[in-house]
Amino acid sequence: MEAGLRADERLESEVTGLLAAMTVAEKLSLLAGKSFWQTQGISRLGLAPMKLTDGPRGIGLHSGFRRCTAFPTGIALAASWNPELAREFGEALALEARSVGAQVVLGPAVNICRTPLNGRTFEYFTEDPHLNSRLAVAAIRGIQATGVAACVKHYAANNQETYRMKTSAEVSERALREIYLPVFEAAVREADVWSIMAAYNAVNGVAACESADLLQDRLRDEYGFSGFVVSDWFAGKRTSSGAACLKAGLNLEMPGKGIRMRQRNLQREFDAGAFSEAELDANLRNLLRVWLHTRPAQGHPTGRRNTPEHQKLARRMAEQGMTLLKNDGGVLPLDRTRVRRLAILGKRARKRTCLPLYGGSAGVWSPYEVTPLQGIRDFLGDTCDIVDDPAAADAAIVVVGLGHRLGGDSEVKDRPHMDLPPEQDALVRKTLATNPNTVVVVVSGSPLAMPWADDVPAILMAWYPGMEGGRAIADTLFGEVNPAGKLPVTFPRRLADSPAHSDPRRFPGSSEQVHYDEDVFVGYRHFDREAIEPLFPFGHGLSYTQFSYSALRIGGWTSDGELELSCDIHNSGSRDGCDIVQVYVGCANPQLPRPPRELKGFQRVVLAAGESRRITITLPAKALAYWCPERNNWHIDNGEYQIAVGASSRDLRLTGSVAYPG
Repeated sequence: MEAGLRADERLESEVTGLLAAMTVAEKLSLLAGKSFWQTQGISRLGLAPMKLTDGPRGIGLHSGFRRCTAFPTGIALAASWNPELAREFGEALALEARSVGAQVVLGPAVNICRTPLNGRTFEYFTEDPHLNSRLAVAAIRGIQATGVAACVKHYAANNQETYRMKTSAEVSERALREIYLPVFEAAVREADVWSIMAAYNAVNGVAACESADLLQDRLRDEYGFSGFVVSDWFAGKRTSSGAACLKAGLNLEMPGKGIRMRQRNLQREFDAGAFSEAELDANLRNLLRVWLHTRPAQGHPTGRRNTPEHQKLARRMAEQGMTLLKNDGGVLPLDRTRVRRLAILGKRARKRTCLPLYGGSAGVWSPYEVTPLQGIRDFLGDTCDIVDDPAAADAAIVVVGLGHRLGGDSEVKDRPHMDLPPEQDALVRKTLATNPNTVVVVVSGSPLAMPWADDVPAILMAWYPGMEGGRAIADTLFGEVNPAGKLPVTFPRRLADSPAHSDPRRFPGSSEQVHYDEDVFVGYRHFDREAIEPLFPFGHGLSYTQFSYSALRIGGWTSDGELELSCDIHNSGSRDGCDIVQVYVGCANPQLPRPPRELKGFQRVVLAAGESRRITITLPAKALAYWCPERNNWHIDNGEYQIAVGASSRDLRLTGSVAYPG
């Protein structure tokens, strides 16, 4: 039985009829674009051009040509650990895309955060494949529920900007299977994603855009993908020929008229017998299937953008992503009835981050943006004086961060180091020396060095919180919102502690190769294995209330091969709040080197002050599996597995074990 869009017999019949009506020249013309954001069309057959648009956090002015809602960036959404929120975001994003005439959204961006220096970490979700998959599947379902195609990117092992157009990611089959490919597999198998973007880089020596292993063997034959593969913009340049791309499974080269899959090039190769018309039809069918399904005439919802509902969603996303890294002495939340004079310091407090091409293709130009300074001022009104001298203030807020200029959080160029600009570190130190009630708000999209972290009492990670970010920051600082965000990436104390930075061959590599020698030990998997203390661990995030965990129960294996875990969680504080209950699994006696523990489940739990609830999390047997090179397949070792439940990868409150098979 066919899956996905292939199951729509009426759609398949229409595609078949259209292919039969086309000339070879017309077919070839559709495999490359017409302009930067549009495909060709065939007017005599009533096939209008298909429009694609950036991007992963909102519709870019450079592709949509309209001001649109700027939502928080991908890593801010990931900090919410909330798949339902990701689904809502996807629906809103698709409606905004439809409002500018687009049928395809180039997102979500799902590459694993392998190095803190990746210029695009702010666009991506996480270092963990399980969290990555849960968020991506939800976002894709939200986008495609409106009839707009999601285009999950960048496939595959596209984890740095340095040499991105030239290098080959040399990565083991095991690391591909366990770390880098699970999100793409989940996107296809669980969300039936309609489009995937092939990356600039090569994987194990073969350019992604002409890799039959990636595009055909895995994506279509193994996962069951029924949509189309589009090149990243100008990625065709590094491939050998249009015929090689077509036969491997690339369906559309963008932008413009293409490089390798330009019509005249393909015509010459077709005439020379490099590929047959049957191969051409099979390739084009995958593109036309989505093209026709996403037409506005198919009865899909009418697009809309910049609506009050979308702006409220942007604010809610920003609120749920706020991650309280430190709060010694209960400095936060600030009490507006006691704080009569407040110092707000740092240039980043006044800076906008939602502007055209800020950060590259993820840039969105919103109709307005509430900066941190404006948000705090609007919240306080005339109840508090904003002063410049922290020594004269009841509390001081220092806003630091990078911004989206090259060398910061930006496409094209990776960061040279983890440091903030030295004047920002100096400002934190200077403020703290004169005011012990100093709060640092970090507006950034990737792990940073914080040499003052042990000294300041409170640190709030705001990420890039979008057009409503200033209001979300103010609400969090003053307790209207109880922070519940959790880190989706590890914050190392030193760059050298990160697994990709022990040797230059791992990062930045060379224009020819970058070696993923750390294998499956990415992010917290490495930190736990080597017993390295991070600055802030994966999954970490504090609240203004306290949660206790108790009564872990691990059931037996069901006939469906599932394991049911349950425990009690209690809000023992005086405020309503939310915690993310995280489940980690580790093999007691692994046959191959494995991480001590890996995230395999989580649940977002909202509790009123004093409330308790028993929660249940179900794990499939595959949660215990690893990719066995010797068997060339997934395998579960028999024996004991340790189950740990907690509030972060290093704050494990409950532990137990289970045998496999039971």
